[in-house]
Formats: sequence, C-alpha cells, structure tokens
Amino acid sequence: MTNSNLLMLGAAASSLFLINPASAQDAVSARPTSPEAIDGKGEDIIVTGSARQQRRFDVSYAVNGFDADAIRDLAPKNMAELLGTLPGIQIEGTGGEVQNITRVRGIPTDRGYLYFQQDGLPLYHELDGFFFNQGDGMNRTDLMTQRVEVVRGGPAPIYASAAAAVANVITHTGTSTPQGEAQLTLGTTGLYRLDAYQSGPIDENTFYAVGGFIRQNDGYRDSGFPADRGGQIRANLLHEFGNGSIKVSGQYTNDHNIFYLSIPTAYPNDPSRSLNDYVDFFDGTLASDGLRDVNIRYRDGAGVVQNQRGDLANGRHMRFGNVGLDYEGDFGDWHVSAKGGYTEGRSHFDALYSTSNPVDANKFASGYLSAATTAFGSGVASLGYALAGSNGQTVYDPYADSGLVVSAQYRSIDTRFYSGQGDLSLTRKFETGLGSHDIRVGGYGALWGNRTFAAYQNYLLQVAGNPEVLDLVAYGADGAVKGYVTDNGAIQIAPSLNSGEFDGQVIALYASDTWDVTDRLRIDLGLRHEWYSYNGFRRVTEVANLGDSTTLADNATRAFTGAIVSSSPKVEATNWTVGVNYDLTDNLGFYGRASQLQVPANAMVTINEGSSLASSKAKLFEAGLKLAFGRSYLYLTAFYTKFDPLNASFSAYNPATGRSDQTVTFVGTAENKGVEADGALHVAGPFKIAGSVTVQDPKYLDFANTSGADAGAIEGAQIVRQPKVYGNVRPTLDFALGSDRLSVYGRYDYVSRRYVDVTNTTALPAYGYFGGGITYEHEAWRLQIVGDNLTNAHGLTEGNTAGDTLTGQGTPEAVFGRPLFGRNVRLVVSRKW
Repeated sequence: MTNSNLLMLGAAASSLFLINPASAQDAVSARPTSPEAIDGKGEDIIVTGSARQQRRFDVSYAVNGFDADAIRDLAPKNMAELLGTLPGIQIEGTGGEVQNITRVRGIPTDRGYLYFQQDGLPLYHELDGFFFNQGDGMNRTDLMTQRVEVVRGGPAPIYASAAAAVANVITHTGTSTPQGEAQLTLGTTGLYRLDAYQSGPIDENTFYAVGGFIRQNDGYRDSGFPADRGGQIRANLLHEFGNGSIKVSGQYTNDHNIFYLSIPTAYPNDPSRSLNDYVDFFDGTLASDGLRDVNIRYRDGAGVVQNQRGDLANGRHMRFGNVGLDYEGDFGDWHVSAKGGYTEGRSHFDALYSTSNPVDANKFASGYLSAATTAFGSGVASLGYALAGSNGQTVYDPYADSGLVVSAQYRSIDTRFYSGQGDLSLTRKFETGLGSHDIRVGGYGALWGNRTFAAYQNYLLQVAGNPEVLDLVAYGADGAVKGYVTDNGAIQIAPSLNSGEFDGQVIALYASDTWDVTDRLRIDLGLRHEWYSYNGFRRVTEVANLGDSTTLADNATRAFTGAIVSSSPKVEATNWTVGVNYDLTDNLGFYGRASQLQVPANAMVTINEGSSLASSKAKLFEAGLKLAFGRSYLYLTAFYTKFDPLNASFSAYNPATGRSDQTVTFVGTAENKGVEADGALHVAGPFKIAGSVTVQDPKYLDFANTSGADAGAIEGAQIVRQPKVYGNVRPTLDFALGSDRLSVYGRYDYVSRRYVDVTNTTALPAYGYFGGGITYEHEAWRLQIVGDNLTNAHGLTEGNTAGDTLTGQGTPEAVFGRPLFGRNVRLVVSRKW
C-alpha cells in the first residue's frame, strides 16, 4: 500500500484525534445527511443487539445505523455497497444488484456469518438456502426502509442464529401525520426505477404504511438482454393500545437479477498481453444471448430422458411473499415482545459460471481428436470450430480473434422454499443495591425447508464480450461433418445433477442481562443455546451415456438412479457473550467484550453429497474506544477472532469430469486480528469528512482437506480473497442557500492485495476508486446526481472460484476475475409530501 493511499484512508480517522470541541459544536446546522452524521453521540437510537433501545454511544459493542436520508445520500447500487461503507465489513459488490459477497472481520465465508433480519426477524431462517441467501438475496432497500442497523460481533450470536453480525432492516410505520414520497432514478446503464411510499392514520390509534419499487436495468455489463427487472411492495398496519401495539405486515417480491461471472482479462500463458480488445474490462461479460434457449437433457430415475429448459435472461428470479405479526406490550414492570413471520417462495436461477482459464484453440481441439476418431471413425481428418447450431457450416476461426476458446458452465437451479419463525421474550428491570439489572429472557423457533433441482451444462464459447456459442466439429478430408465433440455448444451434457428435499427445525432459548453498576459502568451478559433437527434426502446419481452417436457430449452425463439417500441429523450450538462499557466522561468511553460463536452445519448437509457435519466455532474478542463531540465522533475497535475449528468446505470444478457439485472438505483453524476505525469530523463552515478503515491480518493456521492441498503451504497464508487493509473516505461540502440546500461530496475506496487461493500463489492486486455526487434540495423537491468509479479505475475481485481456490491460476497475478464496473452515473429526482 502506498503512503498516499494510507494518508487518504487515514484522513478521516486520524484527524479526529485533533478535534476541537468548540469548533465542532459551531459546525453548520443541517439535517443528518449520512451515517456519520447520525452516528455521533446525539440521539442515535439503536434497537438491535440489546434488551431495549439505547443510544449508540452507550452500548458495549460495534454498531452503526443508516437512516433513510443517509441511504439516499450514499445512493448505493446494492445492499452490499451500503454495508461496505462500514468498517469491518469487506464486500465484493461486482456480482450484480443482489447476492454479493460480504465478509465480517475476515471470516472466510461468502456471507461472513452476517445475518439479516427485517424488523427483528429473518425472512428465511438460515443464512443460505439452495443457491439463494437470506441477506441481500432477499432484502432490497427502497423508500419503505426507515433504517438499517448493523451490529458487528458483540451480542450478535445471542440475538440471531449463526451470527457474527446482524443487519436489521427496519421498515417505516405510519404516524398521525400523513406523509409520502416518490422517487425516479435514471442511469447511464439503462436504469429506470420508480420508488414510492405513503403512510398515515386510519383512525386515532391505527396507522398504515405502504411502499415499494419497480425497476428495469440493462446492466453494468453488455449481456445482450436486460440485467434486472422487477420490484417489490411492503406494507403494514399498526394499532396502538394503552400499553403497547400490534403490527401486521406483508411483503411481496418478484425480481429478476443477472449474475455476473468472472471474465478472462489476460492471456494465461502471457499475462502481459491483455484480452481487453476482446472482453472489455468495464462492460464485457461472457454472458451471452446465445444462451437464451438452453436444453439440458438428463435421465430421470425411471430411465426416461427429460429436458430442462433454460433462458439466461431469466437470471436469479426471486419470488416470495412474507406475512408478519409484531406485538409489543407493557404489563407493569414487564415488557412483552412477540414476533412471528412466515415466508414462502421460489428461486429459479439461470446463470453462467466460469470454470477454467481460456485455452489456445488448437491445443483445446487436439485434446479431443483421439476420442473423436474413435467415435466417428478413421475418416475424421481434423477438428474445427463452427457457430453452435449451424450444423458445422458457419465456420469460426479463433485465430481471427484472440486465438483462444473458453468453457463456462450453465446452471439451471430451481428451489421452492418456506420458512416460519417466531420469537417471544420478556424484559424487566430490577433495582438492586449494586445497580440495576435489565434482564431479558426469550425463546426463538423456526421451521423451514427447500425442495431443490439443479442441472449444469458446460459450454464452449468464443473469448469475447457477449460471445458466440461454439461447436467443435469433426470434419472429413472433404469437409463433410463426421460428428460433433459438442452438442449445440455443450461440451458436456448434464455433468452435474442434483435433486432433494429437506426440512429443518430449531428451538433456541436465550437470556441477557444489562447491568448498570453505576451511571458510567455497565456490564452485559448473554447466553443462547440452540437445538437443531434436520430431515432430508438426496436423489442418487450415476454416470450414464444417453446414446447419441453423433456427439461426444452425452457420453458421461449424470443420471438419477431412482434411489435416494435419507438422513436426519441433530446438532446443537451454544453461544455466549460478556461485555463491559465504561464512560470516563460524557464524551469519552471504553468497552470490551468476549463472545463465543458456534455455527452448526446447516440443513443442506442432507441434500449435498459429501457435506461435513462439522460445526465452526469461534472465540471473538474486541475492545473499543469511543469519542463524541457534537456531530463529530470516532469509534476505534481492536478485534481478535480465533476459529477452532472452521469448516470452510466448498464445491469446486473438476476439469476431468466437468462436475461442480462435489464437496471439497476443508476444515481447520484460522485467526484474524485487527483494528477498525469509524469516524466523522464536522468543522466550522460547510466542510465535513467521514470514513472508515480496517487493518487486519487474516490467516489460516492449520487445515486438512481431501484433495491433496499441502497443509504446510497453507499454514500462515492469508485467507482467500481477504485484504489486509480496506476502507473509504467521504468528504462533503454542505451549503445553505436560503431555505435550499446544496451538497457536493466525494468518496474514495481502497482495497489492498488479496489472493485467490489458499496457498497465496495468485494475487488479486490492490485497487482504489473514486465516486462523487451533488445534491440540491428545494422545498419538497430533491435532485441528486451520483457517479461511481469516475476515473474508470481497474480493480479485480473474486478470481475464478470454481477452479482456483486450491491451486491458483498458474500466474503470479490473476488473469481471471470479476472486475469493478466502469464509470456509471445516476440521476435521482424525488418529491416528498
């Protein structure tokens, strides 16, 4: 990391040590405009992770809140980008609008054990269903979002299952004052989006709120079809009693979202040669409109060949409905909270996944010549390329382009799911001779399940943006077609095939005690124990030849045998936390906390062949310093996490079989230690600066696996795709123009060097990029222009996870990955009433 980058990232945090309280208090008066503005001591009220609502400054854990104005000002492209503003949460937001990567304090999973709730309950119990998640896969922000609160570490394992962090999406409820807002967003990516929200009274004790969005977006990369289309609606009715309230809520989401796969960026045998002329770094993708009518043939359990149709433009089609009930009541000194929710839906996922590096076209073809000659006879003189579906007549010469060809895997995945969850708790404050105890005891339960089907098919593609699908054809000496290595572009028909069902059940009991020893000293205790029960089955598959003598592609498909394998495992988990908070003055405080997080294997072990039942268990420690002067603040947290054991098993692409559904067992120990800073400085006049930075050392200690990876080479290696430094700086100028308001702001994000593989042989280089915008407010109107990656900075994320996790890409720096999106701009116009 260069000195200039360190200075840019450290500016917001380090400058806070020089705060002049008087000048901070003299700062220009304005409404909160960003999370840093509402996150000072003030009246920033937190409801997540504690028995009762508290000010952020008073709690003994790391927590942030974004209100609706803060979310509007940040204008994130997706939920992951919003969360990436915070310290301790590293994101890879390059996969599209939904289901991106979030990692908390170096935890080496795609979700980082970040557990999402909506109004205190999950929409789906487990972190992950079958190829969908309950995080940004199901949660989308719109004008019905009143606030998002994020707890990192601390009491998260007590108030949610398998949670190292909790993101609580809090929705608007109506008040006695009718109000609403409409918002139109237009973008240079072909984005058209309309948000609307309305709330108000029905009678003096009953209130309503309803809102949502509809949107279409051509996409950040040119796939040849719209990337995102759909929307959602959320609504609730709130009735207040003399001693409490009851709220009934509902949600319906119906949304299509593209999945952007990684792309090749340079020649694997000569990384100095860019492939940008063929697959543009900023808007190119291997997603192809040539995959709009895919047919995956497979043999069912009765021996009958079936056809699974797919359309890549379908994308990740998430449809679900949710109903919820929330009761809050006070009975003397007792507070009763009862929440319940039920979700039912379907996720139909059509996507293209990367598998292996591009290959020289002649080398690729020569690998099939012997098999083609055996299958089609000695009359085979050569293998050549043609556009798929042209019966070998539209010849394609790879050497007129890059000279390379590449394979990718089409995945057609259908999951029907349900999840019912409920939480009941009692809270009471007791006064004693040694201070007061605010005690909460409760129980949580959930029933959930999936019915799943997945068929994969490997395709041969041109190395180009929106590429042609290719056939590899066996030609005779006279140019006649003798047969096909491929079948309408498919190299291997259905090399992976999965189907199964499961139901899960969990019962959890928890208790917490917030002990105010004095008005400055507070001690927090929490305990949670969970009992899990799973019941499921998977359908057994075997290798089969579908019998088409004109192609090699169906020689080794997977086929259902008709047999099933059932299992009914039971697992338990125990989590605890102990925290202490001491406020030395009204502006200076300290806190410390120790917690245990145990994450049992999830219910999908019953449908995934070879899955491990091993739990992950971690000890989490943190100590923090907090400073707050007016609207300026600094929160500095040191953390240490030790996983023993960590179950980091994963699925990988096997080039010998074409399969991507076999689990690679990867279990061992890992640790991360670091420091995160979150701060804002408001000076006299229009200027303020905010930011966050995380410095960490995530590494493997010892790991064992069944695929031959050298345990000695892994020990001490930097955890896959985890940077040692990341953060952002956000300066703003706010001007009062009479009753109007003008804001000009910028943002710089930085992510340091990472590695695609567990042995750290292939690096993802460090990168930084700029964003910025301008906002003008006049009476009820608001106009905003916001731009991302304004300088078209190059940055690469992820790598090629299907094939490089164990061994890398064969190059010192990655030649395959998911790049940052290129420069894009959005215009947002809104009006409140």
